[in-house]
Amino acid sequence: MSYSVGQVAGFAGVTVRTLHHYDDIGLLAPSERSHAGHRRYNDADLDRLQQILFYRELGFPLEEVAALLDDQATGRADPRAHLRRQHELLTARIEKLQKMAAAVEHAMEARTMGINLTPEERFEVFGDQNPEQYAQEAEQRWGGTEPYAESQRRVARYTKDDWKRLQAEAAAWGERYAALVDAGEPPSGDAATDLAEEHRQHICTWFYACSYELHTGLAEMYVADDRFKAHYDAVRPGLAEHLKEAILANAARRTA
Repeated sequence: MSYSVGQVAGFAGVTVRTLHHYDDIGLLAPSERSHAGHRRYNDADLDRLQQILFYRELGFPLEEVAALLDDQATGRADPRAHLRRQHELLTARIEKLQKMAAAVEHAMEARTMGINLTPEERFEVFGDQNPEQYAQEAEQRWGGTEPYAESQRRVARYTKDDWKRLQAEAAAWGERYAALVDAGEPPSGDAATDLAEEHRQHICTWFYACSYELHTGLAEMYVADDRFKAHYDAVRPGLAEHLKEAILANAARRTA
């Protein structure tokens, strides 16, 4: 049984032009011709084409493919050695592809990391608030830093229960800090700096390793950025400024 060049192109997933080229350079000459002179390929031709495509997939140049297949066809190469060679090449290719896949997965993870909850769980945890409304801004500001990458890796793994526990801890801390401000405790006092240290440890536990230097930078932002200031002042008016001073005092005390 023989096949036309169009049929073979369809079988192999190559173009007719490619088959013509293989014929022109003597890499794959069809065994038959029709009365009209059209190329006709038999099963042996298809086997050779399969071998050609195998080596081409591995990146071999056509000249080397031709030499390999001609050695096999003329008996100069042991068929078993040829199969072993193919196996070695495939194994090496698999290892390379696995490394490439791992690199792509890492890149995908970096792009897709975020709060991994269903819509129902998001609503249960965050209500009508969007916890990622400033995600793009955060990526622009800190996307190239290790703390940002670490935070993204961590939150991508958190379940609904993790988020609820995180929020509960933050709320309990907020209540204690509001009570401290109401009691007139100074920001530089032990009570305030201890809660400032708790604040830093909360970040370390849930998001990233927050150094004292990073923490003082956050403290400045809590006052300078109206959104952060509003968040803390909603717990208790004046809390943002008080917390800023407590964080600065805590860092000074613990790094002295």
